Amino acid sequence: MLFVLVLAATVTAGFFVHGHAYFWLDGIFAFNAWYGFATCVAMILLAKALAVFLKRSDTYCDRD
Repeated sequence: MLFVLVLAATVTAGFFVHGHAYFWLDGIFAFNAWYGFATCVAMILLAKALAVFLKRSDTYCDRD
């Protein structure tokens, strides 16, 4: 719960602090929050896709 409060306070602070964006995209309101969330989702999807190719069979360790 504390994390959600800190995240909400950080995003709300974006209203009062003038940021200096290097590109047009990072000047969007709450860009860091959305970028972090999208990156996390992308990493999870990539890990699930890799698991399909790297998964071993259930009987891998049961060899004689």
